[in-house]
Amino acid sequence: MGWLIRLHRLYQTYPRQFWMLIAATFIDTVGGALLFPFFTLYLTARFGIGMTTVGLIFGLFSISAIAGTFMGGALSDRWGRKRMLIFGLVSSALVTLLMGFAPDVRLFFLAAILAGLFGNVNDPARQAMVADLLPLELRADGYGLMRVFMNLAASLGPAIGGFMAARSYLALFLTDFIASSITAALVALFIRETLPVRDEETPEESMSETFGGYGVVLRDKVFMVFLAAAMFVAVVYMQMNTTLAVYLRDVRHVSPQYYGYLISMNALLVVIFQFGITRKAKRFHPLYVLALGAFLYAIGFGMYGVVRGYAFFVLAMLIITLGEMLIVPIAQAVVALLAPEKMRGRYMAVYSFSWAIPATIGPLLAGMIMDYADPNWVWYAAFVMASLGGLLYLWLAARTRKIHAHSLTPEG
Repeated sequence: MGWLIRLHRLYQTYPRQFWMLIAATFIDTVGGALLFPFFTLYLTARFGIGMTTVGLIFGLFSISAIAGTFMGGALSDRWGRKRMLIFGLVSSALVTLLMGFAPDVRLFFLAAILAGLFGNVNDPARQAMVADLLPLELRADGYGLMRVFMNLAASLGPAIGGFMAARSYLALFLTDFIASSITAALVALFIRETLPVRDEETPEESMSETFGGYGVVLRDKVFMVFLAAAMFVAVVYMQMNTTLAVYLRDVRHVSPQYYGYLISMNALLVVIFQFGITRKAKRFHPLYVLALGAFLYAIGFGMYGVVRGYAFFVLAMLIITLGEMLIVPIAQAVVALLAPEKMRGRYMAVYSFSWAIPATIGPLLAGMIMDYADPNWVWYAAFVMASLGGLLYLWLAARTRKIHAHSLTPEG
């Protein structure tokens, strides 16, 4: 019964609205996890296109995602987190249907652009809402908990999605549509607005001033160096859900079902260990933790280019997963630490660019390597890129006091 008591204490530590946000995110993530890992397999099987074209589709998606995130970050600071969450969920649900029923690759190109635009307007709002709801000492743990439940959903998604994909890819798109629709209803009914109340003495920003606030973010030199390191790391991590599936299928002759098991294992390990690892990791200088995570990425992803056999693929994924558990919640907490309260949405939006911008070129370049060169060079390049990210985190740690040891704990 001791574990029940611990769970009850954990529940009481965080506000009810935080748990409602987690529940809504869980449902939406189940739908996405069913579909996203199988995009490359779907595109190559349905339309008979090569990996270069697949990379181009992902690149267009990512370019439009930058625009969507840019818009969502500013508007979540102006109109509120809740409105942007609902708008993003409803619009992305409709675009998912368009992708599922697209009769040719040209229409899928258009659907991918719309999916990037509308599917990412709510991400800054969600991340900012976590920071709005939680005090500084709980934010790293809160982002860790969010990842636990997202990965609990993701541990179910690929395994179920692999079973569904073997029978009908359309079922994946329909399920994601239903999940996003349910999530939008939950947000509308049960989650309150968390946008900080504006001081009556402070004049309201005009729309141009709201978007002009991105200039403040871009002039934050510490944040920009931090963002550059995050981009090196992100361009590597995204290969797990894009290039890796086709590489294992075509080069290592691993079935989609066993690729799904790897992704589910990754998610399940996050569910089990993320919260404990985050609690231990936040005792140390956050930039050293991020550097360690980046070097683990370098080792894990680099292994796919040199090892043989499914057991070694599992070991590589274990190393990657440990790096992921160190990087993601700590990085999000650092962004919340650096961002002024009234600009959290915009800081979170710019941080999202650390994924969106690499995604415009990462899958495309990896696809070109897969199609026209030795596919193993994808993983050699991943080793180099992740190592550069780790070195940049170490460089930043040695040259700034803005992010300091214990800054994510009450003692800091």
